[in-house]
Amino acid sequence: MTTTLSEILETFDFLDDWEDRYKYLIDLGKEMPDLADVEKTDANKVRGCVSQVWLITSVHAGPDGTPVLTFRGDSDALIVQGLVAVVTTLFNGKTAQEILNTDVDGIFARLGLQEHLTPQRSNGLKSMVGRIRADAEAALTRANDWVRNLERRDLSGWIDAIGSWVACAAGEPE
Repeated sequence: MTTTLSEILETFDFLDDWEDRYKYLIDLGKEMPDLADVEKTDANKVRGCVSQVWLITSVHAGPDGTPVLTFRGDSDALIVQGLVAVVTTLFNGKTAQEILNTDVDGIFARLGLQEHLTPQRSNGLKSMVGRIRADAEAALTRANDWVRNLERRDLSGWIDAIGSWVACAAGEPE
C-alpha cells in the first residue's frame, strides 16, 4: 500500500459522513496485499480481536543501528482490514523508539475512530497497537542487550592476539 498517514488524515478530514469514511477504510484494506495462507499462523494472530487478524513484524537495523520495524497484516473482515491498513501505515518504517513514542490516541482521536467504532473493533484496534508496541519494545530490548553484551566483553585479549598476529605476519619477532 502506498497511501501515507497524511493522505489518510486529509481524506478523513475531507469526508463528512461516517458511511463514506467506512467505505474509505474498506478501500484502504483492499489496497493491502493479502498474506499467504502459510503466513496466517497462530503465532502471527493478534489476540484480542473478534475478527481474525494476522500481523507479521520484520525488524532490521537502520543506518545508525537502531531497530526499524515494518509490518504486514491481514484480516477476514473488511472494515478491520482497513484498520490494519491504518495501523501499519502509522508504524511502518519507524524505529522502535519512534513507535513507542507515537501518540496513537491523538491520531485515532483526529480520525474519530474511538467514538465511531464498535467496542469490539476498538478493542481489536487496541490489541493491534499493543502487539506492535510489544514488538517494538522487544526489538529495542534485543538491540540494547546486544550493545551491553558487546560492552561487557573484555576485548584486551583479542587486541593482544591481533597485535601478535599482525607482528608475526609482518615478520617481526614476538
